[in-house]
Amino acid sequence: MMDWAYLFEISLTGLAGGGLYALAALAFVMVYKATRVVNIAIGEMLMMGAYLFFTFSSMLALPLWVAVPAAVLGSGVLGAVIERTMIRPLLGEPPISVFMVTVGLASVLVGLVELIWSADQRRLVEFMPNTPVMVGEAFLAPKVFYGALIAVVFIAAVLLVFRFWRGGVALRATASDQAAAYSVGIHVPRVFSLAWVVSAMLAAISGIIVGSIGGISSTMGVFGLSVLVVVIVGGLDSVLGALVGGLLIGLIEALAGAFLGGEFKLLATFIVLVAVLLIRPYGLFGTHDIERL
Repeated sequence: MMDWAYLFEISLTGLAGGGLYALAALAFVMVYKATRVVNIAIGEMLMMGAYLFFTFSSMLALPLWVAVPAAVLGSGVLGAVIERTMIRPLLGEPPISVFMVTVGLASVLVGLVELIWSADQRRLVEFMPNTPVMVGEAFLAPKVFYGALIAVVFIAAVLLVFRFWRGGVALRATASDQAAAYSVGIHVPRVFSLAWVVSAMLAAISGIIVGSIGGISSTMGVFGLSVLVVVIVGGLDSVLGALVGGLLIGLIEALAGAFLGGEFKLLATFIVLVAVLLIRPYGLFGTHDIERL
């Protein structure tokens, strides 16, 4: 017989993990919507945020209220440097050229981490409560629950900021029509840079949360594979798709891991990916574009 209490507990864990996927997917979608760049290095940028936090909190022993903003701001600076030195010079070039630059960027960031911090796995300082979390009869790991809660808060904050802030309006206008944005006086290259900065900062927050749960290492970029599945399933240019896709993939991974075994988690997500692409090649909520070549 089905153990409904166990199923409920696993489902809650999956949805909580999906919140972390959604936050990282939002970072990916923000760059793609504004610049049409598929940033394959999103997992490695997430990793850099986690290592910057490790540097400020553990190596320099700064208090959390300093270490977290410093890591997030440092990641924003990294995003600005990447956009200005690697992405902007390729404006107007074929999309595959920019894509390959992000592939190379991923390898560069991994090499940078191993050169500076080594390839050894490390632990971040504890900053989340360890009190057990109960939802009815279901138990949730404290770090997973509070990590998901932090992710939800930041997702809500980003959506509100980009709904009412002038920079957010400019970003949405540029994402809709770059030519029209130029015509009304929006500085589109500056918007591109803003998109990369905000994306890097969101990736850093996600990396800090993920690193606090499972530790950090130079292989953290693998997390980006699941994020790519999320954004492709949800739709590369859809914020709603990033949120729904994150929850869906988190739930599927948790159920597959619990009932089939941990080795089937990634397989299950890619089966879902293939199924969605066969039915809706542009994702569940992506824009249905048809290009004639």
